[in-house]
Amino acid sequence: MLRSAASAVLCLVVLAGCAGAGTPAPTAPAPPAQQAPRPVDARELRAEVVASGLQHGWEIGFLPDGSALVTQRPGRLALFKGGQVQPVAADFGDVLVEFEGGLMGMLIHPRFAENRRFITCQTHQAGGRAIDIRLITWRLADDGASAQRVGEPLLTGLPINPNGRHSGCRPALAADGALLVSTGDVARPATSQDRHGLGGKVLRMDIDTGAPLPDNPFASSPDPNERLLLTYGHRNPQGVAVRPGGQVLISEHGPDRDDEINLLRPGGNYGWDPSRGGTEDSYDEAVPMTDLRRFPDAVPAVWSSGRAREAPCGAEFLTGSQWGRFDGMLAVTTLRGSKLLLYAVNPDGSVRGTEVPAALDGTYGRLRAARQGPDGALYVTTSNGGDDKILRITAG
Repeated sequence: MLRSAASAVLCLVVLAGCAGAGTPAPTAPAPPAQQAPRPVDARELRAEVVASGLQHGWEIGFLPDGSALVTQRPGRLALFKGGQVQPVAADFGDVLVEFEGGLMGMLIHPRFAENRRFITCQTHQAGGRAIDIRLITWRLADDGASAQRVGEPLLTGLPINPNGRHSGCRPALAADGALLVSTGDVARPATSQDRHGLGGKVLRMDIDTGAPLPDNPFASSPDPNERLLLTYGHRNPQGVAVRPGGQVLISEHGPDRDDEINLLRPGGNYGWDPSRGGTEDSYDEAVPMTDLRRFPDAVPAVWSSGRAREAPCGAEFLTGSQWGRFDGMLAVTTLRGSKLLLYAVNPDGSVRGTEVPAALDGTYGRLRAARQGPDGALYVTTSNGGDDKILRITAG
């Protein structure tokens, strides 16, 4: 049986961590629980291991020659080429590797063929002290064996939790060329609703300068942080998927319930507020994931897991005739759920149903990155902590 959508989002948009503690039931309306996803016959989608020997592979970025860079959370970079994984020498000595923090999301520059640049999102420390989360631009050597930093960090000042919790952080390229970055709330109560801070947000900026774009929803604000915001009120979004045509959907971790898929609406508040309007100093995870009582204009999720605990991560739209009936579906990896979720998405961005391929239902453990390769297949990383894999997913 297909799942029904949690709610329909009525406008099209031309742009775009691990489940935590907190068991009490929500005190305000939340998207309804969903029916169990329909299983997909194992013959419909196939998974094969094409590489191993990684440790917490966080992101895959494909290069023009068909090879791919892979970030690993402990501060390692690898080149996947010809079925082999080769280390890439780079200085990650200032990366804070704690819990959910480390070397995380990555984006290959759209002009990589000219400048060989890529961007990483990483937790930063100095002298063993947590400083911030930042975006760094790198240049890959012509032989692919090493990478060097380019200039100053593209963006600094994203909040950080010294224990690494809810670090986010996924960069993606919007259809209009803007750089989008999802950021976590670092498990602090007021972060998500604070429009003067960069945590619990989706940011939108120039990919080369890190500057806010002039058509951002808060572009006229005197606060440089607020000018960067596209959306706010998020908990820990770790997947950003740009749909052909421009819509952007993100996957977001709920506490111990209500993981979400959200359709981005510029300027939208997505309703996460563990500070309860600034009245609570602790990180109160008993609040609804989307608090429609406190924020009546909050943007409802297009899908919620209800009481299921999935911890959704990487997100990618499947495109191309090679996918058959799966063409156009949104593929989302899950950490706690250890499965691949496939969402049938309506033209308005609402979700009409979900499926789980048997080949990726608890078979490989925790799944993190999801990127479609130049060969049309979907590439997924495992994130189990030892001898992690790259999986190649194809339609049968």
